[in-house]
Amino acid sequence: MTVKKLLLRAPVLTQSGYGEHGRMVLRALRTREDKYDIYIHATNWGKTSWQWEDTEERQWIDTCLEKTMKYLHENGEDVKFDLSVQVTIPNEWEKIADVNVGVTAGIETTKTSAVWLEKANIMDRIVTVSKHSANVFKSTTYDGQNPQTGEDVHLKLETPIDVVNYPFKTYDTIEDLDLNLTTKFNFLSIQQWSPRKNVPQLVQAFVEQFRSNEDVGLVLKANLMKNCILDRRATVNSIKAQLQQYGDYKCKIYLLHGCMKEEEINSLYTHPKLHAYISTTHGEGFGLPLFEAAYNGMPVMAPDWSGHLDFLYMPQKTKGKKTRNKAMFSKISYTLGPVQEFAVWPGVVEPDSKWAFPELGSIKMSMEEIHKDYGRFKKRASNLQKWVLNNFSEDQIHNKLIESINKAEQGENNV
Repeated sequence: MTVKKLLLRAPVLTQSGYGEHGRMVLRALRTREDKYDIYIHATNWGKTSWQWEDTEERQWIDTCLEKTMKYLHENGEDVKFDLSVQVTIPNEWEKIADVNVGVTAGIETTKTSAVWLEKANIMDRIVTVSKHSANVFKSTTYDGQNPQTGEDVHLKLETPIDVVNYPFKTYDTIEDLDLNLTTKFNFLSIQQWSPRKNVPQLVQAFVEQFRSNEDVGLVLKANLMKNCILDRRATVNSIKAQLQQYGDYKCKIYLLHGCMKEEEINSLYTHPKLHAYISTTHGEGFGLPLFEAAYNGMPVMAPDWSGHLDFLYMPQKTKGKKTRNKAMFSKISYTLGPVQEFAVWPGVVEPDSKWAFPELGSIKMSMEEIHKDYGRFKKRASNLQKWVLNNFSEDQIHNKLIESINKAEQGENNV
């Protein structure tokens, strides 16, 4: 077997969703070091922090980066890669190898940009993390006219696209976290304080629903951008500014801010004082914290729309022996509406695209139902956990990703 030079371009050292996505791809590639000679171009992801833990994986990445720099220095203009796997938003995809695979979390709205389609069509294959993202890629089209020739132009996805979800992760140790919670029942939400995550509406719904209940709490693991002291102050100020609107209330909101090890984050989902996970997101490419809650058996509340439905609906046999997908989470009702002007990102989030707007009353109802009937929702979450653990293992997901890369090499077309 000929070993091929493969360049992974991804933010593998950043504490971001795309960073974790890049590391997942790297783990899959490392299962086939008999086939791929791996090189890494470690990119930034916005202003997010870089990883600080000294792990075996980090040491391997550092060694690979040194190897990459040496190869580039010694070969100059003669540098050549057989394959590239580029984990980022499609705007940044390029033809930098003989065969090029673009890996993206996709889009959280109803429409991709024209730039995304143009970039997608120069790649040999695309991998995205959810059926929602793949369907949006496939359904988006643009019609226009070539300004030079006057010919009509119809732009659509021409490149084959596959769906490869995230795998669940296991940890050797369970961290014993002292959260110092004084409330008996607590909701958990892990979100960046950004327009898409819609945290202010979650805070509003929680305070309005449990205003007079001193035994209920909301634990927010959140930041604005980074895990530094200045960011913590800014996050605290954002929360306080909103809470001033509501006057007196007895329920409690706790903020977790700063760097936490993956094992510590994972321990939040099984902590005896944390009971249910809630997201009021406008949309997800996949929804990693929601997934982590699901595979740890924590009851989940989320809008019934976008990428997280891949793992929150479970196939079940009906009496007629047909298979149907059943919701295994508390569904938050929503309406689709235009993306707010302040959330528009030219070339990424289009001004005429839409995403979900969760209904305030439905958020309150979901929280109240789980608070009152926790046992029923915990049982449902346990059933979902078993299904996820049987269908989203590292071996299964890694094999799917390697299969997609193989198809790109072979030129298979399945658009």
